Amino acid sequence: MTAAKHEQVQVKPVPRLFLQTFWALHRTLYRATRGRVGLQRPERGAKFGMLRLHTVGRRSGQERIAMIGYFEDGPNLVTLAMNGWGKTEPAWWLNLQENGSATVELPDGRREVRARAAVGAERDRLWATFRDYPGWGSDIGALAAHRPGETAIVIFEPKGEQER
Repeated sequence: MTAAKHEQVQVKPVPRLFLQTFWALHRTLYRATRGRVGLQRPERGAKFGMLRLHTVGRRSGQERIAMIGYFEDGPNLVTLAMNGWGKTEPAWWLNLQENGSATVELPDGRREVRARAAVGAERDRLWATFRDYPGWGSDIGALAAHRPGETAIVIFEPKGEQER
């Protein structure tokens, strides 16, 4: 094993309890301020953005809401289906694999989107772009290595008028 590979494996995900507490507080802050605090636009070199994702539960058929980080790639919004770097897929991504239609809430309003996973050269380009938006982790490659499979890069494309 090379030294670089050895160092890479040493990166550990943030403890689940911390992540769950952070997201619970974030949701509470969002609700308490009636949405005035909690959503943010991404700033290249400074921070990733925050959005609210509305999906339909694949088993329940009920609306599900998740707060997730993102960055913009032209008209598309991009995120990782990482579940806090845990071993399981996030429920919102499983829901979107069943039904790719969703609504996102951004600081400037709602948008109807269609979700898909990035593949090939597009995936490679977007994976490299995550470094430009600090906050995902010190080394997302090493963090992703803790997961049993490839971490999906999810692209939210604006729905066209004909899809609404």
